[in-house]
Amino acid sequence: MLQIRNLTLTHKKDLRVLIKDLSFNLNKGDKAAIIGEEGNGKSTLLKLIYDAKLVEGYIEYTGDIIKNNLKLGYLAQELPQDDNAKTVYEFCSNNPHFFDITPKELANIAYWLGLPCDIFYSDQIVGTLSGGEKVKLQFSSILMNNPDILLLDEPSNDIDINTLEWLERFINSCEQPVLFVSHDETLLERTANTIIHLELVRRKTMPRHTVAQMGYRDYVEQRQSKLEHQEQIARKERSEFEKKMEKYRRIFQQVEHEQNTISRSNPSGGRLLKKKMKSVKSLGRRLEKEKENITQIPDVEEEIMLKFNEGIFIPNGKTVLELEIDKLQMGERILANNISLNITGPEKVCIVGENGSGKTTLLKLIADMLLARKDINAAYMPQNYEEMLNLSKTPVEFLAPSGDKGDITRVRTLLGSVKYTADEMEHPISELSGGQKAKLLFIKMILQNSNVLILDEPTRNFSPLSNPVIRDILRSFKGCIISVSHDRKYITQVCSKIYELTENGLLETRVKV
Repeated sequence: MLQIRNLTLTHKKDLRVLIKDLSFNLNKGDKAAIIGEEGNGKSTLLKLIYDAKLVEGYIEYTGDIIKNNLKLGYLAQELPQDDNAKTVYEFCSNNPHFFDITPKELANIAYWLGLPCDIFYSDQIVGTLSGGEKVKLQFSSILMNNPDILLLDEPSNDIDINTLEWLERFINSCEQPVLFVSHDETLLERTANTIIHLELVRRKTMPRHTVAQMGYRDYVEQRQSKLEHQEQIARKERSEFEKKMEKYRRIFQQVEHEQNTISRSNPSGGRLLKKKMKSVKSLGRRLEKEKENITQIPDVEEEIMLKFNEGIFIPNGKTVLELEIDKLQMGERILANNISLNITGPEKVCIVGENGSGKTTLLKLIADMLLARKDINAAYMPQNYEEMLNLSKTPVEFLAPSGDKGDITRVRTLLGSVKYTADEMEHPISELSGGQKAKLLFIKMILQNSNVLILDEPTRNFSPLSNPVIRDILRSFKGCIISVSHDRKYITQVCSKIYELTENGLLETRVKV
């Protein structure tokens, strides 16, 4: 159906090639997931396939996108600000097919999406809808156009666990082929039957890709097995090569010594040594060529080499939080009553709940309380990174505000360890991807020796291949974590206590993966 042929994407600003010679087909029954690290061109690829005008300001491309007159439905990563200000009815009315659909057909769409049957005529402002409701509203607009293929950019962002499970059912039962980007490992494991892995290796200078007709878990396991096998072969070949080189160096030094010490009265011996040295140098050239063909140690991009200081901890009996709230409000709206939360020592707590239940509002309140404390060293990672980042500064300026040479060197080392290039270290933060911004906040927490972390969706912008590393870092952290998340693997693998925020307060619960 949809054919991509030898597609190459180049960033206009720095002429960096993001994707090179990518080819794949999207056929009936395909649920193809695009994965990769932040800034690798995943969202750009989706936009380009949908409408080249969306990326013409910053991307040049060669190759062919053969749509065969297919009608594409595109779910953007974020709603435009203008749409957030509209009523639901105004949003739907902007779709030229809205008035061609019968009320019965609209009711069927609403039922399939799990929305009220009269939602499309609502006067509610789109911006006041929950994250899950916004995603479903966008889906409804797409389905009104009766598309042949669905292109979904991070449909799992900012939606609660119930909506995530609905999204899984939607993708699996969808008759149309689906091409989507997601960081949610559980969603990938339960839906994708094709993996398109985009990588930028060698310090983001060399693009490569893999198209695998298999599920996500099988792909990860097969990839890991291949990498381990390649590394084993590479290290064995290097060891054998070093033995050959050591033997070569001994022979070279011996012949060179004999040449330097041979008597001038022995010209025939000198000629023999000269001939011998020529043979030795020939061996050296053969070894140099052999070196070029040695199996390379795998170059992967998702490894994140940072850890919190082992000496940072919270004592077991330390009271971190004693929270009692009669009413949690957002403006005039009461979100929850009788909230009580006590946290002691190095607990790792996660708050879950439906979209719009007030989780982020509650976490901000907790952050305000704990950031003002002097007996703990708290750090806050909000869902909206701009609350904590000055977008006009560079990453180095943000992390080393003193300008001290030693601080700058340390910061550059840390940024390099999380795959920042030298150019990216000097770019304004506004030009960075969500994942790169998240890494800045993690590094800031490490530099500040924070022992209490307040995290709102900490894994949402990391790739599915990097998230296991992030979970390991947070699991091994000896301080206290208070978080909000819908990431089911983070919740079950990192958190020791889980609370659901309901209208009647916080209730301890469990989450299954």
